[in-house]
Amino acid sequence: MAKATPKSKCLKALQLLRRLESADDEGYCACVSCGEYNHYKQMDGGHFIAKGCSSFWALEEENVHAQCKGCNGFGMKNGVAAYQYQKFMARKYGQEFVDNMIETRRDSKKRFVADYADMLKDLNARIKIEQDRVGG
Repeated sequence: MAKATPKSKCLKALQLLRRLESADDEGYCACVSCGEYNHYKQMDGGHFIAKGCSSFWALEEENVHAQCKGCNGFGMKNGVAAYQYQKFMARKYGQEFVDNMIETRRDSKKRFVADYADMLKDLNARIKIEQDRVGG
């Protein structure tokens, strides 16, 4: 098994944090694409702009929200989940912001090991607060 990279650790932490932040006090949250309501541990932290094709947006909080596994996987490529996610994004952040995300999805963002370390420390502190709120 390959050792996790600093970037992959940050991605995992960000996805967990965003699921926790969208959860109610019992730990349940809704999928931004289909509305399925489930415990945050059963949901994914889905990226609006796919993390594999955008170093610029991969670790930006505005790009990650709770999604059910079906919508985050197959649904984003072959279903209506991407369309529903885009509607959610436009309501939450405004169409201009969403258009900018789409236009800049191929931009790059260089981060250094120290950047990832600082980011991971911050994310983990915020995760702890949210886990205490929802009871683990």
